[in-house]
Amino acid sequence: MHKLAPAIAILTSLAAPVLYAQGYPAKPIRLVVGFTPGGGVDINARLLAPKLTEYLGQNVIVENRPGAGTNIANEFVARSAPDGYMLLVNTAAVAINLSLYKKVGYEAKDFTPISVFSQSPNILTVHPSLPVKNVKDLVALAKGKPGALNFSSAGSGTTQHLTGELFKLRTGTSIVHIPYKGSAPSLTALLGGEVEMTFANIPAISSHVKGKRLRALANAGTRRSDQMPDVPTLRESGVNRVEVVVWYGVFAPAATPRDVINTLAGAIGKAARAPDTRQRLIDQGAEPVGNSPDEFSKLLREELTRWAEVVKVSGAKAD
Repeated sequence: MHKLAPAIAILTSLAAPVLYAQGYPAKPIRLVVGFTPGGGVDINARLLAPKLTEYLGQNVIVENRPGAGTNIANEFVARSAPDGYMLLVNTAAVAINLSLYKKVGYEAKDFTPISVFSQSPNILTVHPSLPVKNVKDLVALAKGKPGALNFSSAGSGTTQHLTGELFKLRTGTSIVHIPYKGSAPSLTALLGGEVEMTFANIPAISSHVKGKRLRALANAGTRRSDQMPDVPTLRESGVNRVEVVVWYGVFAPAATPRDVINTLAGAIGKAARAPDTRQRLIDQGAEPVGNSPDEFSKLLREELTRWAEVVKVSGAKAD
């Protein structure tokens, strides 16, 4: 039995009506992010925080605790009091790490999924000095120089890392993974020419692509983005089965009261649907979601199965 299995019964028992916990919140709430400022998770958390402050009537503060592929933040929140005042904002990394790392200081049963705020595809992006104009050129270059190209990520276990491993697996290329402590330093390395390529979400790379400091080759999502309509999907570029849509979800420690979970889920959903927030997300290439705890739980189970298989087949390791 996989170590996420004990959590399933708890996850699927959560309801999603917009109810408000009596007396909650009575003090500030913290959104803990396992990355440095400036990346996709941090950007989403900082878009969400002021809307939650507005709806819940208490300050909502973003706290960055980067390192160990988000495991530092994950463990910190998992061990926090289950009272709704210390929450985790993360991607599928919270599930990926359970398969990727030999030992982590948390299990899936230590969290209660609340809601996915938004989602965004990863974009295969290269330094403009790299002599490639499309994915076909990149694959040919990588095959001609095995191990010579590097790709950066926001850390081992992130969707950027595993998207890169999937790309290598599907294209039969040997490209070296270089992990960083967040999307911002990962992109800084790419911008500075320390690495040749990365997979990053649209909110993090859009301004650099528009400024021609980076070149976007392909979208790892299921369809082209309205924000980057000229960038083909990997499937269109001849690389199949590398569809990765990055979701940004909010978790609470396990045993957080159900009425508190419902209050938070209702507020996150309302924030995702708010016209001003929705437009800001869309402008950055993200899609508002705001789903229910049950829907998020189902997604988490699917991600567990998917990424456990990717880690196994690709041989991905926590660098």
